[in-house]
Amino acid sequence: MRLVIARCQVDYVGRLTAHLPMANRLLLIKADGSVSVHSDDRAYKPLNWMSPPCWLIEDPGVWTVQNKAGEKLVISLEEVMHDSKHELGIEPGLVKDGVEAHLQVLLAEHVHTLGDGWSLVRREFPTAIGPVDLMCRDAEGVSVAVEIKRRGEIDGVEQLTRYLELLNRDPLLAPVKGVFAAQQIKPQARVLAEDRGIRCVTLDYEALKGTDSDEFRLF
Repeated sequence: MRLVIARCQVDYVGRLTAHLPMANRLLLIKADGSVSVHSDDRAYKPLNWMSPPCWLIEDPGVWTVQNKAGEKLVISLEEVMHDSKHELGIEPGLVKDGVEAHLQVLLAEHVHTLGDGWSLVRREFPTAIGPVDLMCRDAEGVSVAVEIKRRGEIDGVEQLTRYLELLNRDPLLAPVKGVFAAQQIKPQARVLAEDRGIRCVTLDYEALKGTDSDEFRLF
């Protein structure tokens, strides 16, 4: 990971445009290629970001982050106050709480409830950036990556998006669709997921434990 503290302004050019005026900010460049811009008062959420696959071009005073869709994050640097690199090592992954882990087990056992003719390929399907909760195939034989959360928020959608970008590079799996499943899905997360072609499923934990025909409310 590369960590940079700089006085900068940021302009996003893509499907929408966004501008962050000149201020002191934290820039994170991760090993997966992602670049994110943070302030000191917004908790963990970045002000703006570019998800991989993307590339960073560093010119004097200007960084340009671009993805394959042609979207750009242009960072104009007035002053760099800190610039360092750190090796964080292999991420062991998030240990799920009891409810979330149980949801994964139940959904794996009754994956047909996501659709007629669906089948489970594997739980904890391994990738280079962490395991996908469930890898399935739908009735047409298309691969589907399912990410399961107790509470569905934007970071969960981003996590599934990274998995999908990586999995779709594998010609033996592609095309891979995505399903974001949670007991509760935040409106912002739902909008982001649907914008990226990811299907959202709201899980009823108590009904799922009973494995009746109304286990899910589908949206």
